[in-house]
Amino acid sequence: MNTAAALIVAYAAGSIPSAYIAGRLVKGIDLRTVGSGNLGATNVYRALGAKVAAAVFAVDMLKGALPAALLPALVLPSEAIGTDRAAWWALAFGIAAIVGHAKPVFLLLRGGGKGVATAAGIFAALAPVPLVIALLVFAAVLWRTGYVSAASLTAAAALPLLLVWRNGITSPVTIVAVLICLFVFWSHRTNIQRLRAGTEHRFRRKQSGEGA
Repeated sequence: MNTAAALIVAYAAGSIPSAYIAGRLVKGIDLRTVGSGNLGATNVYRALGAKVAAAVFAVDMLKGALPAALLPALVLPSEAIGTDRAAWWALAFGIAAIVGHAKPVFLLLRGGGKGVATAAGIFAALAPVPLVIALLVFAAVLWRTGYVSAASLTAAAALPLLLVWRNGITSPVTIVAVLICLFVFWSHRTNIQRLRAGTEHRFRRKQSGEGA
């Protein structure tokens, strides 16, 4: 397998619409027409419950983790493994999975999620300790505010700072974390507007809204 083929595989893996499949299997519904219309774990939670949402979140994480962890060894020479070259390719495969998650080919590029869980999967494979801390930040903000969007944005901002502290500012994983943070903020732009207006939906009330 060459790198171009591996990027296609990563994109296809990211395109597996786990939330859409869950909606069809559990209730026979298209989650793109329910609640926020977002194919992410938060909308799944509100429509299908916590257990299904946890399963969807886990699958979405794996869509980022597996390409980042496995594909470099399949396309690069053995002497490149463990180098910055391998790290860049691992991150490229992870980003391809995020693109697939946001614009899934299996749904004709319509719908998709915001990429938070899939991005978390990349860092679960490449930087597990900073990711765990970022997830704790996510949990703390969610518990304190009830806003999934605020928790996602805070964790996305915290992760690059943690990686600067752990790996340095020029590390490939740090640079990509900054780019993914910017993407998360862009994908949550409507949530940010609602947060500023005081109209964002709270997670604990189980109302319709856009989440991870």
